[in-house]
Amino acid sequence: MIAIGCLLLIVLPLLGMVAGALIAGPQGAKWGAFVGLTLTTLAAGFSTYAMAKIGRRS
Repeated sequence: MIAIGCLLLIVLPLLGMVAGALIAGPQGAKWGAFVGLTLTTLAAGFSTYAMAKIGRRS
């Protein structure tokens, strides 16, 4: 789970930056990286919540 989070932290902002740059140029690259980082943060928060819920159930 931790490895996936670390991988997402690297991959999603880069993919967002590339996609934004292709669609809207330099300003789009900034927005794309921001969106990728936001998605990574949401995924990390969800996985933390899921692990905490599983831990309490045992």
